[in-house]
Amino acid sequence: MQVQINSDHTIEGHEKLVAYVKDIVESTLSRVSDHITRVEVHLSDENSRKDGQDDKRCVMEARLEGRHPMAVTHKAAILDQAVNGAAEKLIRAIDRILGRLHDQRSRRTDPPLPESNQAEKS
Repeated sequence: MQVQINSDHTIEGHEKLVAYVKDIVESTLSRVSDHITRVEVHLSDENSRKDGQDDKRCVMEARLEGRHPMAVTHKAAILDQAVNGAAEKLIRAIDRILGRLHDQRSRRTDPPLPESNQAEKS
């Protein structure tokens, strides 16, 4: 699973922040990482340098194998909370999708494969 982090000009994307976000994403999504090819994280401050309530935004987009990309958004007062909130929303969304796929596969009622005509002739 590849993790890509993007931030707007108001967020300082220093190495410590990048390492923190990657750690959160990888640890939260670790049990479903086999199904994910890439996660893109977009960090922004909606009020720029001004203070505001819930003005930090984290958008996470996951690309699942064989599926369309899915994205979640979480806003919070501080960036850490926004990242954690988005990661939690993303794992719940992925769990729902994978659960549905599992249910569909378990409910399939495909007819049994026909026996080979050669086995009948012997």
